[in-house]
Amino acid sequence: MAEEVKKIMFTVRKPPHGSIYVYEGLEVKLIMAAYDADISVVFMDDGVFAVKRGQDTKELGIKGFEATYGALVDYEIQKVFVDRHSMESRGMTEEDLVIIGEDEDTEEPIKPQVVDAQEIAAMMAEQHNILSF
Repeated sequence: MAEEVKKIMFTVRKPPHGSIYVYEGLEVKLIMAAYDADISVVFMDDGVFAVKRGQDTKELGIKGFEATYGALVDYEIQKVFVDRHSMESRGMTEEDLVIIGEDEDTEEPIKPQVVDAQEIAAMMAEQHNILSF
């Protein structure tokens, strides 16, 4: 009997700098992807700042991790979403979002998909586990 693939959703709610949560969460996502889990990621609240492109962390004295988000698709994490309300209420648009990979067939850049709260709730209802960072 085949074992059911576990659906794991990561919610990113904290801003990317000032704590270790977002960076550690990114590490966990990449590790979990190696175990053939069905991974999805939702950026909401201040977590939307984690996927804002063009961040310069030099003044903060820390290494930025925008390039790592650019590898999510390489780790077969393609279900990446941004809460529309969180993004818009923080003055961001879809053009502000990082590229998370490249389509293998068309070589077009892939960005997180912007979704509404109702869509997020429906996705959450389907998960085996939800981990918040």
